[in-house]
Amino acid sequence: MTNHPPYLRGLLPPSYPISLSKISNFFLLSHVNLQSSLTLSSLKNLEEISTMAESSIGGGGGGGGGALVPSMKTDSPLETSSGDGGESIACDKDFLCPICMQIIKDAFLTACGHSYCYMCIFTHLRNKCNCPCCGRFLTPKLIFPNFALDKILKKMSNHQFAKNASSSDQIRRALQQGCDVSVKDLDCLLSLLAEKKRKMEQEEAETNLQLLLEFLVSLRKRKLEELSQIQNDLQYIKEDIDAVQKYTRDLWNVNKSCTARLSLREDDLDITGICPIAPRSLAGGSATQQVMLSGLLCGGDSVSGRCSKETLENDFRAGLELYQLAPTERFKARKRQVETQFSDLQECYLQKRRHWDKQKQAAERDLSNKNSFGYHEGLEDFKSVLTSCTRYSQLKVVSELRLGNVFHSANIISSIEFDRDHDLFATAGVSKRIKVFEFSSVVDEPAEVHCAVVDIATRSKLSCLSWNTYTKNFIASSDYEGIVTVWDVSTRQSVGEYEEHDKRAWSVDFSRTQPSLLVSGGDDCKVKIWCTKQERSVLNIDMNANICSVKCNPGSSMHVAVGSADHNIHYYDLRNISQPIHVFSGHRKAVSYVKFLSSTELASASTDSSLRLWDVKENKLLQIYRGHVNEKNFVGLTANSEYLSCGSETNEVFVYHKAISKPVARYKFNTSEFNNADHDRGSYFISSVCWKTDSPVIMAANSQGNVKILSLAA
Repeated sequence: MTNHPPYLRGLLPPSYPISLSKISNFFLLSHVNLQSSLTLSSLKNLEEISTMAESSIGGGGGGGGGALVPSMKTDSPLETSSGDGGESIACDKDFLCPICMQIIKDAFLTACGHSYCYMCIFTHLRNKCNCPCCGRFLTPKLIFPNFALDKILKKMSNHQFAKNASSSDQIRRALQQGCDVSVKDLDCLLSLLAEKKRKMEQEEAETNLQLLLEFLVSLRKRKLEELSQIQNDLQYIKEDIDAVQKYTRDLWNVNKSCTARLSLREDDLDITGICPIAPRSLAGGSATQQVMLSGLLCGGDSVSGRCSKETLENDFRAGLELYQLAPTERFKARKRQVETQFSDLQECYLQKRRHWDKQKQAAERDLSNKNSFGYHEGLEDFKSVLTSCTRYSQLKVVSELRLGNVFHSANIISSIEFDRDHDLFATAGVSKRIKVFEFSSVVDEPAEVHCAVVDIATRSKLSCLSWNTYTKNFIASSDYEGIVTVWDVSTRQSVGEYEEHDKRAWSVDFSRTQPSLLVSGGDDCKVKIWCTKQERSVLNIDMNANICSVKCNPGSSMHVAVGSADHNIHYYDLRNISQPIHVFSGHRKAVSYVKFLSSTELASASTDSSLRLWDVKENKLLQIYRGHVNEKNFVGLTANSEYLSCGSETNEVFVYHKAISKPVARYKFNTSEFNNADHDRGSYFISSVCWKTDSPVIMAANSQGNVKILSLAA
């Protein structure tokens, strides 16, 4: 006798058969599948199944579960939830209940031939007496169980479950639904699961051990390589220490001989005069220190010209100890600079030392690699970097002038440029004027308001200036209307206007090697190459993004660098503009400026608050500089052979040494200088900077029209 669901009681005889499949048959048939398809991730599922099987042995399993059946394909599959097991099955839309639009559950057929879920049609007939599909008269006595449809849907559900569920899920479902299975069959299943679990645990352990071994071997290999490199570096450092100490002893020997000769000619010894190579701390020290040093440098044997090696070494040690005991403030300041930049200096030293060692090995220790001081070029190169990057630590104001108009808010100075001889400098910006000043008069005269020697009115706001390096009086400008103009500052007249840009022109630059060549770029995504002897552009480079900056290579008239809003620097050879020679990528936002330090070194600035230095010959990144803030404005970029400088949206000027990623000096414009107290002072920013070539002097202007002449200082 079979216990039917409540909704079938009274409709089916008690002995009506519902077929069940023996779960043991499934276990035997799926044994091969268990051995092959279960993965390591199924181990937890196996443990759960084992627990369920054990509980089935103890409590017995009731009947009622359906076994997996052969698959059935329908013509129009539709993914729908079956509702009872939670799995989705593919079925025809005719298998959906017209009332709930879900897979029909407990199908009942009406007298008019439509099938519904039992609960759906029963609930409907409580309120109405018609068929939901055709509207015919219908009562609960005119609906009948649709066993055929139930059987089809159950087969479809089982087929879909067998297709998508893992073996462990299939077994779990069979155990949960209950089955007519003997204890012997369950014991067989438990033994199979236990054996599978053991094998999986063994495979998992072997895999983990193999993975650990591979990691340890790789780690050991890397650490041995690092150890070898550290040992090589220590050897480099030892050799360089010996070389520097040897050179220092030689200097002391030379000074000692010089002191001995001069002591025969002079009655009073002046350490500052006779020992120009002696440590500065002693040369400027107290009289006691000078007397002590004179005793070290010229003992009794020195006067007679006889100096033993032991005496010289003792003198050297004593002098070095005295120097270390009495360092000057200047030495302390430079030492602090070294400590601040130690990581970058260490990387710079090791990079140069390793590079030189490779060259030395290639040359088989050619003695020609040694310089006149007796140590190699790599150390000499690093010494020059160490000297230059610790030479300066701050920026001091030399002079200033105020070009801002208190009655006009448009005071941003977009560009400052020195002329060919660095006697004059020009400023331009949103005030629609080009003003030319004499540098010496601005520095020498104390007045804050200086008169320009040339003042040229323009039709539009200006974005960039560039002096001609051949014709001293020619200067080019680009403006917000896209017009590129060449001016003669001596006559205050334009000598050429180029109006081919469709939108604002951001940048213009004269070539240093070809004075008649001019390049410009702007928001129309075009780079224009002009010749001052022709009315129209000679070349046009179409790009995919706005052009923020263009710059000619100072060593070649054929190469141009372009900073673009696509975050890249495009480097072109004008003899073939179909594609760039190389695209330097790495910035995360628009490239606002490009500047050449030399014919092979190119600096770039971006609104990602970083500067980058590139080697355009080797097409590689040399250094990244961070410290300033630049997220939206043009803050300026300038460079000489050793240093880079840029502005910041914090109203500060930053200076970087090209070998060091951190700033070596900075200067903040004083916000108390601004008269507009109601204005948001956080909006002030540096808008332009410019080096005075071959000098430590920088000119900087900010968004309020204030210009300061700054000088690097110790």
